[in-house]
Parts: sequence; C-alpha cells; structure tokens
Amino acid sequence: MRAARLIKMVLLLQSRPSMTAAELAAELEVSERTITRDALALSEAGVPVYADRGRAGGYRLIGGYRTRLTGLARGEAEALFLSGLPGALRDMGLEDAASAARLKVSAALLPSLRDAPESAAQRFHLDAPGWYQEPETPELLAPIAEAVWDDRVISARYRRGETEVDRELAPYGLVLKAGVWYVCARAGASFRTYRVDRFTAVALGEERFVRDEEFDLPAFWEARAAEFARSLLRSEVVLRLSPAGARGLPYVTDRAAAQEALSSATRDEEGRLTVTLRVESDEVAFGQLLSLGPEAEVLAPQALRDRFAEAARGLATLYGSAAGTS
Repeated sequence: MRAARLIKMVLLLQSRPSMTAAELAAELEVSERTITRDALALSEAGVPVYADRGRAGGYRLIGGYRTRLTGLARGEAEALFLSGLPGALRDMGLEDAASAARLKVSAALLPSLRDAPESAAQRFHLDAPGWYQEPETPELLAPIAEAVWDDRVISARYRRGETEVDRELAPYGLVLKAGVWYVCARAGASFRTYRVDRFTAVALGEERFVRDEEFDLPAFWEARAAEFARSLLRSEVVLRLSPAGARGLPYVTDRAAAQEALSSATRDEEGRLTVTLRVESDEVAFGQLLSLGPEAEVLAPQALRDRFAEAARGLATLYGSAAGTS
C-alpha cells in the first residue's frame, strides 16, 4: 500500500512543476505529516525530492529527474479508456486504476503537453445518467464488474417478477443506460441481458470462461435495445397530422415507430397526413400525443378518440371560463 502511494507521489511530482503538502495530501488521501515522511523516504531511496520552505513552498523533483515507472498495467490501460465516466469507474471499483493510468500518461508527456488532460476535461464531459432521476449504484455491481474484467464465471440469484432463479453466467460486458446498469452475459449457449439491480446474490467462481471473439458488445446492445423497444409497442393508433404534427411526432413518441408510420403515410388535399402508429398502450399514447395539441387528431381506436374529445372539452371549459373573467 505504501509502495503504491510512493510511486503515485513521484508521478504526481513528475507531472507538475511543484505541489504543496496539502495538495499532495488531498491527492493521496493521507495527512500532511504522512507526506513529509514519504518525501523523506523517497529522498533516502535516491529520488531527488526537494522541499521548498516558506508560505509558498512545496515539493518538487530536481535535476530533471524522470522515473521509468510509467508503463501501464493491463487493468490501468483498460480503465483509461473509461476515464470519461468517473461515476461509472467509481461504481465498478476502477477509480484507483484509472487515476494511476492518467498519472502515468501525464508523467510521460512532454512538459509543454502536461496540461492537455485538464484542458480536455474542461472542454468535454460525458454525463451518462438520464434527467430527473437519482442514479443508484446496485449493491452487487462491483463483484459483477470484477467478473467481467477477469472473465470469471459467476453463480447468481436473479429476481424475475415475484420469484428468484439461479443462474450460471459468463458475464461479457456492462452497459450503463440512462442511469441503469445492465450486464450482457452468456447463459448456456445464448446471450442475454440482465438488470444488475435485480441480482440478489453473486458468487465469483474460480473458473474463467473463453470469450467468443465474434461477440461485439455495442452491436449486441444496439440490437437488443431495438428489439426490446419494438416488443413494447403492442397497440396501434390511427392519426391525422398537420405538417407541424408530422414534424413533432418523432419527438413525443418512439422515434423508430414514428419514422415507420410517417414513411407509409397518406396525404389528403389539405396536406394532412394519415398514419398508423405503433404505441405501447392507449394510456401511453394519450400522454404522448396530448403534447401535440390540435396538430394531431386521433381517428382510431374510438375509445382513445373519445378520451381526447373529453380532454378537449375540459380544456375549452377551463380556458373559456378564464378568458371570460380576464
């Protein structure tokens, strides 16, 4: 533990002109007294750490000292590619590996380029979770992530509805979608997707599985996500849309379903489109299409049309009364 901290301290000093004891203590999560002891230990080991005294003082390396401890370990290299997802790294237990990798890369850069990581971080940030929800870290994400990185088979209990089932899984990859974690795993001869927050128990086995070299995680997820979205669309509604309604339809309902409906639309003499739109349910369609207002008219099913008519009468009464009293 201390050896790793000393290496990290050298890399920090190598990547910056100087650092105060307080800055080093914050980076290494130790006390300033520990920093003083570590600096002395490095000096005794032949690393030329120099302490500038005084109020504006700090620690620096002298004599153009360069360490060769900048080679990336495999785990650090893998974590480096996820460094744009600090929350995800923390949740998977990879924050320390990513931090060490970034330090090694910074230490290997030319002095004129050492501000590149900070410069990039101020210009791009990836915020994976969706709006209007607090992302929660599943309790068993860390051991599942460990199994993914080590290609380890897991024995797991998974909640499916009101029951729990036992599964032996080869976890290939993790996906973070709108704040929800999923694991894509091989179960038997097929690949499946599981929500991580529905696992109730996970045990890592000693056995390592051999990856299918043809498995492509992004492509697999894209196909399954599209398949899942299509499976939800079990009902149909017939709409008459104004040009403005046609433009707005992809923004209020499933985009693929909207584009499919618009591609097969018929146009009347007034330029309005009649489309058949696949929806999850009449209830969901009501909430989605209501935002289009008078730009969309429901023609079928009749029950949904009646509900829109009732809502229109209610709005007319509400705003008619308001207009009369203003």
